[in-house]
Amino acid sequence: MKGPHRPPRLSVPLRRLLLLLLPLGLVLVTWQASQVAREQALQTLVREAENELRLSAAGLEGHLTRHDYLPQLLASREMIKRFLSGHGEQNPMPLNRLLDQFRAIADVSDVYLLDRHGTTLAASNWHMENTFIGHNYSFRSYYTDAIEGGRGRFFGLGTQSLERGYYFSAPVWLDETTPDARPDGVMVIKILLDEVEESWAEQDAELLVTDHDNIIFMASRPELRMAALFPLTEAERQNLLAARRYADEPLSPSGIDVYEQRPDGSRLVRFDTGPLAEESYLGLSRHLEAYDWDMHILKPLGSVYQAQWLAAALAGGLYGVVVLAGGIGWQRWRLRRERELFAERERRTLAQARDELERNVELRTHDLMETNRLLSDEIEERRRAEENLRQTRDELIQAAKLAVLGQLAAGINHELNQPLAAIRAYAENARTFLERQRLEAADANLAQVVELTERMAEISAQLRQFSRKSSSSLTAVSVQACFRYALRLYQNRLHDVEVVRDWGDEVWVHADLVRLEQVLVNLIGNALQAMAETPEPTLILSVEVEDERVFIGVSDSGPGIPEVHLARIFEPFFTTKSPGSGLGLGLSISARIIRDLGGNIDASNVPGAGARFTITLPRMEKPDDAQPSPIQEQQSHA
Repeated sequence: MKGPHRPPRLSVPLRRLLLLLLPLGLVLVTWQASQVAREQALQTLVREAENELRLSAAGLEGHLTRHDYLPQLLASREMIKRFLSGHGEQNPMPLNRLLDQFRAIADVSDVYLLDRHGTTLAASNWHMENTFIGHNYSFRSYYTDAIEGGRGRFFGLGTQSLERGYYFSAPVWLDETTPDARPDGVMVIKILLDEVEESWAEQDAELLVTDHDNIIFMASRPELRMAALFPLTEAERQNLLAARRYADEPLSPSGIDVYEQRPDGSRLVRFDTGPLAEESYLGLSRHLEAYDWDMHILKPLGSVYQAQWLAAALAGGLYGVVVLAGGIGWQRWRLRRERELFAERERRTLAQARDELERNVELRTHDLMETNRLLSDEIEERRRAEENLRQTRDELIQAAKLAVLGQLAAGINHELNQPLAAIRAYAENARTFLERQRLEAADANLAQVVELTERMAEISAQLRQFSRKSSSSLTAVSVQACFRYALRLYQNRLHDVEVVRDWGDEVWVHADLVRLEQVLVNLIGNALQAMAETPEPTLILSVEVEDERVFIGVSDSGPGIPEVHLARIFEPFFTTKSPGSGLGLGLSISARIIRDLGGNIDASNVPGAGARFTITLPRMEKPDDAQPSPIQEQQSHA
C-alpha cells in the first residue's frame, strides 16, 4: 500500500548521519565520564595519602625524639666523668656493663663514649666482634657537633655493623667553669629504624624517607633502601663516599619517573626498574624540618583506574539506554502512526478481542483472588500451629527443668538445714555473749551467721539460675564453664563419686548457654541415678575437638543401657525408671534442644564401663570480649 497506509521512515542521508554521530557520542560520553571519575578518585586518594603521611611522619618523629634526652642524661653521670678524667688508669669493664644496661633499658641499639679526639673508650657492645672500642669517629658530624659544645644528630650506616641507624650525641664536660672550657668527651647513642619500617609494611602504600641528598635511607620495601631517588652526579657521589654516611653503598638510581605534576602538589609517578615497576602511583611529600628529611608516600593508582573503567562503563551503559530508549520511542511512534492508519478498518475486530480479553482477565482475577484467600488462610493456620508447637516445646523444656529441680530439692534441703542449725547455734551463743558483755565473741558469732546466710543465698541462686528461661539467640559458649555449673548443682551428691574431667584448654561452641546447661544437668543427673547402686561410682566428663566439631561426652560406671532400649531412649515419655520417678521427657527434650542448636546427641554403652552420651556441636573461636559468667564462675561455699 502507498499513501496514508505507509509508516514514516527516515531518509537515507539522515540515517547515515545518525550512524556516524552515535559512535562519536558514545566515545565522548565515556571519555568525559572517565575524566570526571579520575579527578574525583585522585582527590580522594590525595586526602587518604595526606592523612597516612601525616600519621606516619608523626610516628617516625615520636620514635626518634623519645631518646633525644638520653645522651645528655648519661653525660651528666659522675661515673662517666670519673672514667673520662682518668681512663688510662681505670678498668673500663664496669662502665661497659653500665652502658649495656642503659642500652637494654632504653631499648636502643648501642651506647658508647668517645674521648675528645673521637676514639671510643667504652661501649655497650664491648663483648661483640664488631665492637666500637678503639675506633675513631671524629669524621662523624655527631662528634664534631658535640665536641663544639652542642647536641649532635646524624643518620647513616655504621662503619662496623653496616646497620642503618640514627645517632644522638651530647658533650661530656669535666670543667664548665672556665670561659675557654671545651668538652672532654662525647656520649653517643644509636637507634635502629627497622621497627618503624615494619609498621609501614602493613599499609596499603609505599613509604620512603630521603635526606637532603635525595638518598632513600628508609623505605617500606627493603629493595628501595640505599638508592638515590633521582640520579646523582659524579661529584655528589664522591662527596657521599668521602663522608662515609652510607659506607660503600652504590646508591643506584631508584628509576622514578614523574609523568604528571598536579596543582594540589601531588604527582603521578612510575618506576622504570625495581619492585615498583609494574604499577603507577600517586606521590606526596612532607618535609621533616627537625631532621632536614623528606617523607614520601606512594599510593597505587589501581583504585583510580578502576573508578575510570567503572564510570566509563556506566556512562556507556546509560548512553546505550538513552539511545535504545530513543529508538524504542521512534519505533513506538511509527507503530502508533501505523495503528492510527489501520484503526478504522480493524476497530471492530479489536473491540471483539478486547471484550474477550476482559472476560478472561476477570475470570482469571477471580480465580487468583480465591486462591490467594485460601493460601492466606493456610499460612495463618500454619503460623498458629507453629506458635502452639513452640509454646508447648518451651513449656515441656521448663517442666523438665522443674522436674530436675524437684530431684535436687532433697539435696538442697540438706544443704540449707545445716546452715540453719548453725545459724541458730551461733545466734544463741551471741545472745549469751552479749549478756556477759563479751562483745568480741558476740561479733565473731554474728560474722559466722552472715557467712552462713551468704552460703544459703548462693544455694538458692543456683536454683534460680537453673530455672531461668533461655534466649533464642545463639552465641559462643564455653563447654567447660557449662560443665562446672552443672557440677555445682549436684555438688551435694558428688561426695562419693569420682569425677574425671577429661579436657584441655577452654573450648567454645555455637549454642545457647541456658539450653546447653540444661542438657548437661539432665545427662549428669541421669548418670548419678544410674550409679546409685554402683560400689565405686565414676563420672567421666570429656571434651574433644575434631576439625570444626566439638564432641562433649558424659560417661558413667553404671550398669549401662539395655540394647533393646537404645533405639527408643530419645522417644518422648519412654522411661526405664519406676513409676513416679520420671516423665520420660528428659532425654527427648535434650535431643530436641541439641538438634535446635545445630548438633546431635548419641547414646551408647562402653564395654565394662557403663553408658556414654555424646553431644556433637559446631566449634567456635574464643570471642575477644569473652568474660566468665558471674553465675557460672562464682565459687560455692557449700
